[in-house]
Amino acid sequence: MFTAAKKIQKAEGADPSEFEETVAQALFDLENTNSELKSDLKDLFINSASQIDISGGRKAVVVHVPYRLRKAYRKIHVRLVRELEKKFSGKDVIIIATRKILRPPKKGSATKRPRSRTLTSVHENILEDLVQPAEIVGKRVRYRLDGSKIMKVFLDPKARNDTEYKLESFSGVYRKLCGKDVAFEYPITEA
Repeated sequence: MFTAAKKIQKAEGADPSEFEETVAQALFDLENTNSELKSDLKDLFINSASQIDISGGRKAVVVHVPYRLRKAYRKIHVRLVRELEKKFSGKDVIIIATRKILRPPKKGSATKRPRSRTLTSVHENILEDLVQPAEIVGKRVRYRLDGSKIMKVFLDPKARNDTEYKLESFSGVYRKLCGKDVAFEYPITEA
């Protein structure tokens, strides 16, 4: 019958790691026990999962989902993340779509690379996936005197309750995935 193995599909038939199997098992258990998520989770699966250490001894669980299923995951994002964070107590759960970066075409080549496969586009989309359900309302790049860069990302204050406790995890995961320093803030509103 159906098992947790159906909830993870790795590329080229690679075997899932032990941690990926625990995440797949958690999704399978949610599908069977949670009545409000059951119909939504029926056709969904993951590509991979990893655990990333964040400063301060915290850990984040990063779940990579297929790109074509990202809209279905976004519909149930808040409920799914809340339930998974209960299962992985003390860890922040982040869901990101799997994207591919293609190298620039060689000189004289007739093939063109789609804009969605460029490094810049993939990194921007990872940033948007990272802060779900909040939206990015502004970005600033600050260049320091020593030549280093730090990007400040301003999030929509409406989603402050869902995302404020995760801001440190967001920056740690983005640094690990993309190698860029990011600071997440909420814009100051004049009352």
